[in-house]
Amino acid sequence: MFGALAKKVFGSANDRRLKTYRPRVAAINALEPEISRLTDDELRGKTDEFRAQLAEGKPLDALLEPAFAVVREAAKRTLGQRHFDVQLIGGMVLHEGSISEMRTGEGKTLVATLPTYLNALAGKGVHVVTVNDYLARRDSEWMGQIYRFLGLSVGVIVHGLDDAERAAAYAADITYGTNNEFGFDYLRDNMKYDLAQMVQRGHHFAIVDEVDSILVDEARTPLIISGPLDDRSDLYNGIDKVLPKLVKGDYEVDEKQRAVSLTEAGNEHIEQLLEEAGLLTEGSLYDAANATLVHHVNQALRAHTLFQRDKDYIIRNGEVVIIDEFTGRMMPGRRYSEGLHQALEAKEHVQVQPENQTLASITFQNYFRLYSKLAGMTGTAATEADEFQDIYKLEVVEIPTNVAVARVDEDDEVYRTAAEKLKAIVREIESAAEKGQPLLVGTTSIEKSEQLADFLVEHGYKLIDFTNPLALEPLYDAAREGRPSKHFAVLNARFHEQEAFIVAQAGVPGAVTIATNMAGRGTDIQLGGNADMRIRHELAHLEDGPERDAKIAEIRAQVAELKQKALAAGGLYVIGTERHESRRIDNQLRGRSGRQGDPGRSKFFLSLQDDLMRIFGSERMDGMLQKLGLKEDEAIIHPWINRAIEKAQQKVEARNFDMRKNILKYDDVMNDQRKVVFEQRREFMAEDSVRGTIDDMRHSVVDDIVARHIPEGAYPEQWDIPGLDADAQRLLALELPVAEWAKEEGIADEEIRERLKSAADAGYADRVERNSAEVMTYVEKQVLLQMLDHLWREHLVTLDHLRQVIGWRGYAQRDPLNEYKQEAFELFDGLITHLREQVTAQLMRVEVMFQQPEEPSLPPMQASHIDATTGQDEFGGVDVSARAAAALGISADDPSARRDPNDPATWGRVGRNEPCPCGSGKKFKHCHGALV
Repeated sequence: MFGALAKKVFGSANDRRLKTYRPRVAAINALEPEISRLTDDELRGKTDEFRAQLAEGKPLDALLEPAFAVVREAAKRTLGQRHFDVQLIGGMVLHEGSISEMRTGEGKTLVATLPTYLNALAGKGVHVVTVNDYLARRDSEWMGQIYRFLGLSVGVIVHGLDDAERAAAYAADITYGTNNEFGFDYLRDNMKYDLAQMVQRGHHFAIVDEVDSILVDEARTPLIISGPLDDRSDLYNGIDKVLPKLVKGDYEVDEKQRAVSLTEAGNEHIEQLLEEAGLLTEGSLYDAANATLVHHVNQALRAHTLFQRDKDYIIRNGEVVIIDEFTGRMMPGRRYSEGLHQALEAKEHVQVQPENQTLASITFQNYFRLYSKLAGMTGTAATEADEFQDIYKLEVVEIPTNVAVARVDEDDEVYRTAAEKLKAIVREIESAAEKGQPLLVGTTSIEKSEQLADFLVEHGYKLIDFTNPLALEPLYDAAREGRPSKHFAVLNARFHEQEAFIVAQAGVPGAVTIATNMAGRGTDIQLGGNADMRIRHELAHLEDGPERDAKIAEIRAQVAELKQKALAAGGLYVIGTERHESRRIDNQLRGRSGRQGDPGRSKFFLSLQDDLMRIFGSERMDGMLQKLGLKEDEAIIHPWINRAIEKAQQKVEARNFDMRKNILKYDDVMNDQRKVVFEQRREFMAEDSVRGTIDDMRHSVVDDIVARHIPEGAYPEQWDIPGLDADAQRLLALELPVAEWAKEEGIADEEIRERLKSAADAGYADRVERNSAEVMTYVEKQVLLQMLDHLWREHLVTLDHLRQVIGWRGYAQRDPLNEYKQEAFELFDGLITHLREQVTAQLMRVEVMFQQPEEPSLPPMQASHIDATTGQDEFGGVDVSARAAAALGISADDPSARRDPNDPATWGRVGRNEPCPCGSGKKFKHCHGALV
């Protein structure tokens, strides 16, 4: 109560922070008349002036007001746009290294130009991170007009660039790109063998657009560069045949934790089934030799019990394609790790693709924490504020809208059954469509959207065929005449090809659009429809000329008329058919309505059979509602219900946060080791010669050999002389009279150690002289780097396996995280020992053939990069190195060799920028892969 009173008197913490920016906004506004009088050349000269002041020691923050005023003026002259005062505040928040929460449609792209310009003056590079290649290109060209006008260089990182182009883009003052491209470039840089080949030049300042999507949703899975392993499809298919024979009591499913485990009876039953199938050939299931089999059984069990077709994934062109739970988009090219994707392929009886071995990986959390300063912007971050603060040390500041929000958010309606809820939604759709109000109906999965679509068809509605250019004519006619059209559109992962057009026309009066998750769609819903999109879609067949011009004028006039009708009907009405686990996704759906002061309305319809309600104790509520006499088709509507549901969502969010935080704690262990390895690699590459390191390694190997076979304080008769002699031959390639040394009167371990070192140094010096010092300098560096990379990859695999089983230590009352840290440290210590031994052993035996040395090439690599706008894999499923193609039996020179131009089923994955396999000569994205 006291807190609420204090908030009324003093304002919230957010309000108080916003007040601190007002004087600086006033100072920027005061500079506007002076700045506006400058000529273009004088305005451009301000950049040099600011850089000179920085060089003299002036702090960056002291330049904020004049720099922001200069950017605002440049935006007016290049784009015809002037930053609002609230946008200036958003820019200041970003400059301070915080998150600007700005409603959808408030101009975040323009806001980013302010801190980007200011921080680029330091000359260390600013990275602007977007969610897809399209936005990276668009923003670099669109906002790049401001930067180039002011004398700054702009680069863009998109898929398909070679290393020289990437290095040039990173060398620019400002670099646009996607989170995936930045992360993959970091990993690839740390697999190079020469500093000159590296493309990134540091991590100074980054602004992340859609920060909640990238740093929360995308951060659930790491970025991985991988290479192919042996085919194990027989194992997956064999286990899949066995699994359906399990009965209900053989396993327990925990829906809340998204976990499944075998019971004691289940363990015995699966062991018996595996023996009968010939998959378990020796020992019991839980013997160490069968650890891989146990892992694949557990993954198959997860695939069958926790993953639903058309909700978590769909089958498309004979492939299991993941559906992103937050955006509802297909994610072709992205695969579940640790054999889960192969288990799903076996379950659905499609071709099981080979697994990959991780060559390098990093989580987005750890990649973005490399930056000296990090900032972000989004429309929905407040619900994840604790996570941003805890993980990234980022504060969330809510920026007020330029025009007050006029949307009305109504209380939820809760029904007892899903069938009653569907009937209520259809009644609401008919009621709103009757008065010409456009409707956006949000669902949580493809399955739910198709159920609703079938229900609408039963009630006389027709599904719009967007492949027909005239399909929307009945909708436009009905809107002009003020009657419902009885037509509807479906937007989900099955209809990505028409996504942009479907969204663009969702604001036509009376339009009904069913959408699976609206997060980050990238296309605005404009009341009355989108004139530009209609012109492209409907007039594509017309050449430029009077007829086309007349049609364009007609379409624009029609859209303006329809907009007025949509406004009069109350604007866009958003209906939610179910609450999502995250409040943020619900808010994103709501945010589609009531933009830039437009009227709007939103309401959620729920049932006790919804996943969220069912998991959080709907049985008790159902019993209570029946006792209260709630009749069929009646709903309960009360703010208390909203609060109860919000608390359930908060519980789920907190649980998911704990899971991500726990994953990060484990990843931090590997991250500390990764930083050591990557830093050491860079030092090796930067040195002209690593001879000193090689000498130190050789001496350490000698120390280890002696310590291993001559324990401290042991008598000579207790020494392991045969073992010492064997190790000297194995690791140092030396045949020495060690047995004779040990017989000498009064000899000590120290004397033997020195003799071994002297012999090893002499042997190596002789090898250097024989092969030439210059050549050996090159060989030493390459052997050291390649051996380090090989052992690091093996170490990553071992850590992955350790992480999967370490949780069982909890049953022994031991903290799994501490156990993991301890064992990971011991494994890393072993990695260093093995590195010393293998490098020494190899160099003590190396013989150089005098010919032109070949540059070492990177290992076979595969990577995925999903375009969030289209759901397409920008890498096209093609390996990122020719060696990887060869390893997989693919022709790197002619990827279309096995494709029949007349049979799209043989094309497989086609890269967006590849020539279309049909033989048209166009790029795939402009031909068969084009968006409708």
